Amino acid sequence: MSDVIVIGAGPAGLAGAIASARNGLSVTVLDEFVKPGGRLLGQLHQEPSGEWWNGNKESERLLQEAKDLSVDIRCGVSVYNLEKDENLWNVHTNIGTLSAPYILAATGAAEYPVPVPGWTLPGVMSIGAAQVMTNVHRVQVGNKGVIIGANILAFAILNELQLAGINVDRIVLPEKNPISGKAGDPEEVLRTLLHAAHLAPSPLMRFGSKFMKNDWLRKMAINFYPKSGMKVNGTPLQLRKAAVEIIGKDQVEGVKVADTDATGQVIPGTEIVYEADFVCIAGGLYPLAELAAVAGCPFNYVPELGGHVPCHSETMETPLEGLFVAGNITGIESGKIAMAQGSIAGIAIAKHSGIVSGTINQQLQQAVQQVRSVREHAAIQFNPEIDKGRSKMKEIWETQFAAQDEDHSQRQIV
Repeated sequence: MSDVIVIGAGPAGLAGAIASARNGLSVTVLDEFVKPGGRLLGQLHQEPSGEWWNGNKESERLLQEAKDLSVDIRCGVSVYNLEKDENLWNVHTNIGTLSAPYILAATGAAEYPVPVPGWTLPGVMSIGAAQVMTNVHRVQVGNKGVIIGANILAFAILNELQLAGINVDRIVLPEKNPISGKAGDPEEVLRTLLHAAHLAPSPLMRFGSKFMKNDWLRKMAINFYPKSGMKVNGTPLQLRKAAVEIIGKDQVEGVKVADTDATGQVIPGTEIVYEADFVCIAGGLYPLAELAAVAGCPFNYVPELGGHVPCHSETMETPLEGLFVAGNITGIESGKIAMAQGSIAGIAIAKHSGIVSGTINQQLQQAVQQVRSVREHAAIQFNPEIDKGRSKMKEIWETQFAAQDEDHSQRQIV
């Protein structure tokens, strides 16, 4: 029996396993995919500093470090239930039930589906699926495609598809409706994208973004936004066009697109079909937190973090004793932040296990500071108000669960 079971072999899970193992705990990592790495697999982008972030290499580095610390990593294992039995957590999987006193849930994120008529045709996929097929499985998703949805994730993967020589013809918005919500509202999309303007390849876009943060100027910009769009790495971003239907008989053949007004309402009679043999739908990400919910962990809805997230402290502890969380399950951020959070969780687990170390408190303090530093200098922020979301969760913890946390700490001291 291990001291810690980590659910998820992505950046948060591997970093958490390493931190726990460094402090003398035995660790088992479970992941349903055929290889460890999670969302790191296939990530490839150039940062503002000019350096390249290569997720595959980062995954290999973490994996080797975990192996050197004798971490037991088991892939192809699906976890379907999580329950507490006295002092042990029981993790029910497709290979049987495993038990440990401590659990780190690092289950990551999932993509929001945005239904578009025709989206069941072969050749339609989520933007994340296109990334995995291209960079992990080395499968060409098509020759000419359209991305439906404009967000940070879409732009990051657009660049990766282009690096693989795949032609993305244009980016349009989904048709505005109750399901697509803000993703179909041109002004809301522009407001979100302005927070990533520093990544824009065009100097004009970077310079102009400083003015667009004014509400009145932003409305003016949307009213006069060119129908042909503005190019992002050579691909037109068309905020005033919406996909109303994906066309095809046996597979994707094109996308029917219509002009919209400044509020995102379709203008009748403006429909046109753009040829394409693949379509990527980019609806954004939300925390994949079902296992924490099944375990009975309290949740709060924090839109700035991406949706419903398990209540947790700054040291990644939940109100359920022995259950810790890290990574995108706690809010949508980058892989670097997920790793930093995983390190916090791994050290915190070691501290709660009663390990007596003169450096454990210092390790924990440094890890918390590392998360703050990485977040402050993050090149990509999926949610522009992430700091506000983190502050909300900290307030929730301090007002509702801090006494419980203090009580547990006192028991450890005794």
